[in-house]
Amino acid sequence: MPDEQSTTVAEPVEQTQTDCEQETKRQPPYHVVLWDDDDHTYEYVIEMMLRLFGYPFERGYQIAKKVDTEGKAVVITTTLEHAELKRDQIHAFGPDKRMARCRGAMYATIESAE
Repeated sequence: MPDEQSTTVAEPVEQTQTDCEQETKRQPPYHVVLWDDDDHTYEYVIEMMLRLFGYPFERGYQIAKKVDTEGKAVVITTTLEHAELKRDQIHAFGPDKRMARCRGAMYATIESAE
């Protein structure tokens, strides 16, 4: 019967190079880019950023302003799968009811962030 005061020391487990590589591999980042058009208001962009991304009013306003002045804005940088989801949510957000001529959602694309 073993001594009750003795402790067992585990032998260190060797990690292979493959194990280390698997731990450090990361998915490449992707940008979701929102593109400018003349059929959506700042209020629409701000509301969309709040509802789809949880961004506060000020961040939504900054994105709306950047889209308006520079023609596009990166709204999030994330994994490809998440970027595809967010792009699709933007496309499904629907028209801007504040503008009579608006017929659909804004346009967004995905770009490699590397």
